[in-house]
Amino acid sequence: MVLAAGLGKRLRPLTFETPKPLAPVVNRPVMEHILELLAGQGFGEVIANLSHLGEKIRERFADGSAFGIELSYSEEQELLGTAGGVRNVAGFLTGGEDDSFLVISGDALTDIDLRAVREYHASHDGIATLAVKKVRDTREYGVVIHGSDGRIEGFQEKPEPAEALSDLGNCGIYVFRREIFDYFPEPPFVDWAMDVFPALLEADVSFYVHEIDSYWNDIGSLDEYRQGNFDALAGRVELRIDADEVAEGVLSAAAAPPDGAELTGPALIGRDCEVGPGAWLHGPLVLGDGARVGEGARLREAIVLPGAEVPPGAVLAGAIVGP
Repeated sequence: MVLAAGLGKRLRPLTFETPKPLAPVVNRPVMEHILELLAGQGFGEVIANLSHLGEKIRERFADGSAFGIELSYSEEQELLGTAGGVRNVAGFLTGGEDDSFLVISGDALTDIDLRAVREYHASHDGIATLAVKKVRDTREYGVVIHGSDGRIEGFQEKPEPAEALSDLGNCGIYVFRREIFDYFPEPPFVDWAMDVFPALLEADVSFYVHEIDSYWNDIGSLDEYRQGNFDALAGRVELRIDADEVAEGVLSAAAAPPDGAELTGPALIGRDCEVGPGAWLHGPLVLGDGARVGEGARLREAIVLPGAEVPPGAVLAGAIVGP
């Protein structure tokens, strides 16, 4: 299951008109990268929950056949929470012969080896496996406390570094056995961290961590969104980029870099972009499809979203420009 129903509040104003899973990373929606990851690692049947601007997600991905999967949807008129949305499609997730299923966020930028997570999950008898990764600043993440055998013993929500009992951040990528639904509370709105995982600890049910060293970025803020784009440009995360190298460090979906502009990579130029003469573009930089940069504009470490326009003579550093 791909979780795609959130409001994306921390990514506003981008998410006022675009659902977070469609936020472009190197000019392709972040959820598109997730669907290709799933297809490439043997997950053929996928369901996504929808709410905020969900019709745009459905319009973009349709039945998933373009990405090599069978994709269906679950509409939530009211948000059901990170776990409640999963329970809402329990019949789909537990209807096959396998007793386990995967849950992954539709707004996570990652090249995680999901097969390794699945194999580790099959190696133990716990009810769940949580993918975790070491984080620099525990104040930005929920961290997971575990024993020497990997069994989870507790959680801390964004602790101060001096008080943190773990530096392993919860990636929001889970494999569950179907019995997980036995530990859900009755209300329709259910959260993994606040409701289900505490219930497992209270009942002394075993569940485990699987530490990853793959790239992972939850795109939880505008800074992280910008960094995710730049990391993809730098090759720190393995993603498909629909462009060819037309100059050193410069990728373009067009045949050649724009004329009359000074361009330094790493940079990605989308389709049908217009760049005025005398513009100075210094990477890392992403221009979305149909973006326009005016004459003499100066951009550095910037993202110009599809259809956005930078006025002539503008000077932008570290900026995200929307339509």
